[in-house]
Amino acid sequence: MRTTAELKALHTELLGIVRDAGQCVMEVYATDFEVTDKSDSSPVTLADRKADDLIVARLKALTPDVFIVSEESTEAGQRPADGEAFWLVDPLDGTKEFINRNGEFTVNVALIENGQPVLGVVQAPAQGRMFSGVAGLGAWVDDAAGVREIRCRATPEAGLTVVASRSHGDASALDAYLAGRKVAELRNAGSSLKICLVAAGEADVYPRLGRTMEWDIAAGHAVLIAAGGHIEQIDGSAFTYSKPDFANPHFAAWGLGG
Repeated sequence: MRTTAELKALHTELLGIVRDAGQCVMEVYATDFEVTDKSDSSPVTLADRKADDLIVARLKALTPDVFIVSEESTEAGQRPADGEAFWLVDPLDGTKEFINRNGEFTVNVALIENGQPVLGVVQAPAQGRMFSGVAGLGAWVDDAAGVREIRCRATPEAGLTVVASRSHGDASALDAYLAGRKVAELRNAGSSLKICLVAAGEADVYPRLGRTMEWDIAAGHAVLIAAGGHIEQIDGSAFTYSKPDFANPHFAAWGLGG
């Protein structure tokens, strides 16, 4: 387990890595890029590959002893040893948002220790926003207004602000999960930004009632934990990482009201 000082030093390095990866993504975003399908029929672009190459190379140089799990470059069956710390990388979360050019895509890197994210950075390069969190130190956003600390909020008297996926979702399942809760507003957003909105006190809960992978949410989860929130399985049980296939159960990301 790394010390707070070690995590702080890694955080500084990781901000630079993710910022540079975001620049790679935006360079492709400015072109008439090609979209192809992966073996699971999900879309992929040159931006995914370029950002992945940069992040993986830089992480290997930074922490050569730490295993890296990346959506784009980890082959089936490759995984860290049980109990081993590892990086989780999603070089472009929200590829559909990237293709649709709505700006709601992110670059995500997290460090997992003992089954939980202890450090994470999420950049939304088209929006000029960078979220980050370090266990025991806090969470921050860096945007046009500068760098400032963020915290989850208590649920307002008016009710929950619920954030849901823009590209994926089951309205009936969401209604069932929220039944009996006072809801003030439902917002849609893409990629891991949804978790960061909860961390920043801009929303109260993000229920995810569809398929996700660990790399989709780990960095946002690190920010959320550092901001005072948590993620739990839909039945309220604990949420952990390094699952056999890296697939997540359905979950809810809560601020202080969960």
